[in-house]
Amino acid sequence: MLGGLTVNLNLPLIVSAAHATLAQLFFCTVVGLSVLTSAGWQRERETVPEKGGVPLRFLCLAAAGTIFLQLILGATLRHSAPWDHYLPIELVLAHIAGALAVTLILGAAAFTVFRRYPNQGYLTNPAKIALGLLSFQLLLGIAAYLTRLASPTDPQPLNPMIAITVAHVACGALVFATAIVLTMRAFRVLRVSAPAFELATA
Repeated sequence: MLGGLTVNLNLPLIVSAAHATLAQLFFCTVVGLSVLTSAGWQRERETVPEKGGVPLRFLCLAAAGTIFLQLILGATLRHSAPWDHYLPIELVLAHIAGALAVTLILGAAAFTVFRRYPNQGYLTNPAKIALGLLSFQLLLGIAAYLTRLASPTDPQPLNPMIAITVAHVACGALVFATAIVLTMRAFRVLRVSAPAFELATA
């Protein structure tokens, strides 16, 4: 429905951004279902207690939520102006701030995994993948902005801008999906220690 409205209404910003956001949610819902039905999830696993400091599960949730907000910002920015117009600077700055927030929070979650649970491959593997994808995504973001910055002088949308922008969107979806996998796995194998639980419920 949103895709049809996007075409019929000639790409209104709110509908186009909603269409892009819903696509990300659909993809990550499929990823979540794949995790839940995987053999690795169904296998019995020994749980380990959450260690001191901010709980890893909450860091992972915060990272996934921040990434989702950044995806919404990205969709809004991408559809805020046609290729022959410059992007609104306030949205560009908001997206850069969002990228910084994602880097800090996802980085904190990943390094918390490495520091507290270095021998838990079930957690460290998605954390490594998330950091690798995030690094690549930041490079793609810079490239996407530079090619988009030059697009108003082009006679039509050219392949470099299109290819890099699509790659940036796809990599963003993969970062979000990996953060969801890490979050689900953290809830799967980590348990609240008794003192922490008593403190939280006191």
